Formats: sequence, structure tokens, C-alpha cells
Amino acid sequence: MKTIVAAAIGECVHVAGVSNFLRLAEQVGWRVIFLGPATPIKKILEVAEIEKADLVGVSYRLTPENGERLLGEFAEEADALKSKGVNFAFGGTPPIVERIEKLNFFEICFNGTESTEEVVSYLKGQRIKIQEEQSFPQKTVDRIKWKSPFPLIRHHFGLPTMQSTLDGIKQIADSKMVDVISLGIDQDAQENFFHPERQTKRRMGAGGVPVRTAEDYQKLYEASRSGNFPLMRTYSGTDDFLQLAEMYIETINIAWAAVPLFWFNKMDGRGPWDLEGSIREHQKLMGWYGERNIPVEANEAHHWGMRDASDVIFVVSAYLAAYNARAFGVKDHIVQLMFNSPPGTSSAMDIAKMLALMELVSDLETPNFKTWKQTRTGLLSYPVDLEQAKAHLATTVYVQMALKPDIVHVVGYPEADHAVTGLEVVESSKMARKAIEHALQSQIDLTSSENIQLRVQELITDAKLLIEAICQLSQSNSIDPLTDPAVLSAAVTEGFLDAPQLLNNPHGRGEISTMIDHRGACVAVEKTTGKSITEKDRVLQRL
Repeated sequence: MKTIVAAAIGECVHVAGVSNFLRLAEQVGWRVIFLGPATPIKKILEVAEIEKADLVGVSYRLTPENGERLLGEFAEEADALKSKGVNFAFGGTPPIVERIEKLNFFEICFNGTESTEEVVSYLKGQRIKIQEEQSFPQKTVDRIKWKSPFPLIRHHFGLPTMQSTLDGIKQIADSKMVDVISLGIDQDAQENFFHPERQTKRRMGAGGVPVRTAEDYQKLYEASRSGNFPLMRTYSGTDDFLQLAEMYIETINIAWAAVPLFWFNKMDGRGPWDLEGSIREHQKLMGWYGERNIPVEANEAHHWGMRDASDVIFVVSAYLAAYNARAFGVKDHIVQLMFNSPPGTSSAMDIAKMLALMELVSDLETPNFKTWKQTRTGLLSYPVDLEQAKAHLATTVYVQMALKPDIVHVVGYPEADHAVTGLEVVESSKMARKAIEHALQSQIDLTSSENIQLRVQELITDAKLLIEAICQLSQSNSIDPLTDPAVLSAAVTEGFLDAPQLLNNPHGRGEISTMIDHRGACVAVEKTTGKSITEKDRVLQRL
């Protein structure tokens, strides 16, 4: 373990910057010794010698002229330590740093404008060269490990015109606030990219940016090549899956694919495929990305949650998606954990649901199958009032940090009112980053309360019961029922997987009734009485 000795030097009493620096150092494994405010040069050097410091950090935030003289004296007296291999870092205001850099004594000078990634990278022994793409990992898993213990920040973005989207992407990249830009493309592009005869001008820009050529994707990617060089990804589409996948690799170096198991077909009106056929195609798509070592996100459970499915069905659908991802060769599986779905779910029951889900999914891990946690705020949970929405964003991200996510998918605070602009993406990401930093610094354990752990075990028991019931739908002894498109389709059409908002659906039953109970959990209830029903009884009604 390396050692840092740090202090505010001379007459300077401002220690907030030093404290933040040392907090980050502790999180990445340094032993830290803080000497406090207004520390004499002699004391800093004596302690550094005694403690065998690898790095000495000093801060000065007063008048630049005074600081320049003081730090010049410090450099002279510390030269002997530097000759022994001790490194020195300085932090101060931009005017002071401008002067101190001319001393050519400090290995690095921080002026307060650096991103968390830049500071953490320095502490990890990496040297970020600003504005160089190779300094920022361009593969998802590499970037997760590089940024740890901080999660990657992902944000959705796509406006109704190419130019506004290009401008916004450049603004987002330059801000260095976002690690992953998820392109929101319009519905026509998702469904009819390779079928211009099916496209209509009326739909252009509906739901996102109207990309119509591979060159459009290339332009969007090029707009992101500045700042912290964020990764880029987009929808897998609802038709021509493999053609789109090939283009995404060639044009935007797609960070990961989002592949549902049961959705993006006639069941949700987003594509031309029937349920069983789309399951087969999505399995092929998972395998295609798996062969190329590109991660796959489970774009699954939250679609059930947004349609008021019970917590048990939410958990089981996520497990089935992960199970199929592993079966079809995915090596890195990103599990999306959308909180606040349905919106009335309490924070405690949200945490319990996600813990149960991750316990089941983690059991699938092998040396060749790794899972990564991605949390996000529920899309339908945002208030329309923008000030309330800002508070909602920050508090929900703080709660999500209880799961120690690898990726936080930030949902822009104005989403209930309008599609976010580039500036609003930056603002939302700043709010989320502060909530994340606060959680990493001081969050108590939100997972260990008795009521949460009781709910976790209840959900695991019920989920296993439902999974076993789905297995019993199999008509074949030679095919794994949990990867058999016919069985998975039947799980929906027979009502084992169901949601109230699937009423009058071409595939889903919509017969289940759910409610938020006194704990804040979403449970199945009897239609006529409104009383909760056990998962065992619900399953028996379907068998």
C-alpha cells in the first residue's frame, strides 16, 4: 500500500480540496496521512520522511504571488526527498497553478477543473493526456475497470434533427460528464432502416434522431471524439438485427448491445415479428455479439415493470434473459436494474427486488460469463415539475448506489416534460455524479435491514417456483425449456409471465392484477377482491 502525506501549506487554511483528493486516494487503495490546515514546510517534510511517503500533496488557495514564493521555498527544501523518488502534487486555484507549474517541481498540478476520472487515473498511476482518445478506454469492460470505484455514467440522447443531435453530442463529450452516450434514434430507423419504402416523412424524428444512412451514424460518432471520448451505443432495432449490428460496429464502435427476450415485436407494437419468432431472432443476435466479445444488456425486466408486472415476474424475466445470454455465448452481460418500476414501489422494496434478482443472476456466472450491474431511475417515475424532478434524480441515484453498480444510467430530469437537450444531459449527469460521490463517501448499508432481507428471500422462493412452472410447459426432453422459444412464448401466452397493461395484446394475456402493498412491493392480487395472492396459488391457477 502506497502512502500519501498531504496538507494545506503555510498560512492557507482551506482543506476541502485536499480532503477530496485524499478521499479518492483511499478509495483506490492508498494509505493517507492528512496534516490539516496551515501546515509549516518543515512539518510536511518531516512526516513525509518518517512515514516513507510515496507522494506528498500540498495545497495553497490564497494570493498567487504569496503562493509562488512559498512554493518556491518548499521546492528547494523538498528537493532532497524528490531525489529519493518521492513524487509531489499540488492543488490550488487556476491563477496559482499557472504560476506553480513554471517551477517544474511538481509531477502534477490540479486547478479544480479536472474530472473525477482524471484525478483517479493519476492516483492509479495512469497519466491522462487530455484530448487524446487512447487515454480513455474504448471498450466497456475496460472502461468500467479503469473508472472503478466510480460507476460509468450513461445517458440517453437523441433530438429530432441530425444537426441538433450532433451539436448536443459535442457539448456532452466536451463536458466530460458522460462515459456512454446512448443514441436515441427515431422509431422509423429502429424498424425500417433498411426499408426506405416503409418509412414515412410524418414519422421522421419521432422519438429520436432520424438517422437514415451509415454516414449519419459515422457523423454522430465523430461528434463524440473530444473531451473524455465517451463510448457510444444505440438500439438493436426491431428488424434486420444482424445487418444493423454489423453497421453499428463499423460506424459507432458500439459499446454494447441491448437485446430483449420478449419485447420489440408485435407484443409492444415496436416491430413486425411475432413473439416466438422474435425470441429466436434475439437469441441469434445475442450469439452474434457473444462471438465478437461485445457485451449484451438485458433490455428486459423493466419492460415488465413499466407495465405493472409483479416483482416476481420482474425478477424471473431478468433471470431468463441472463440465462439465455449465457446459453447463446454472451461473455459480459449487463443487467439493467430499473428502479421505481412501477412508480409506487418503495425504495426498500426496490432494493430487495434488485438484490433477489442479482442473487439469482449471479448464480449463472462462470469463468466465461460475467455479469455487470447497471442501475437507472424509472422512466415513468419522474414528476413533470422540473425542480421536483431534479430532486427525484438525485435521491433515486443515491438509493441505487446501495447496489454498488458498475454503470449508472442517468435519466435526464426533464424527461416527463420534453426530450433532453445536450445541456440538460450535462446538468443531469452532474447531479448524478454528486449523488454518487456522496454515496461512495458516506452511504450507510441500505441492504441489510430485516424487512429488505425477508423480501429478498420471499422473492427468490417465488421466482424459483415460477421458473419451475415455466419448465413444465416443455413438450420436449431434448431441448432446455428455458432456451426453447416455444416454451418461452408459451410462458407469456399462457399467462405465467403477465402484466396488467398487456390487456387486449396479441400475445400477452393482461389477466393478472397487481397492486403496491403496505410495504411498497408490487404483488399479484385477486381481481374480484383485491386481496394479495401467493405466487404458488397464482401458478396453480395457470397449470
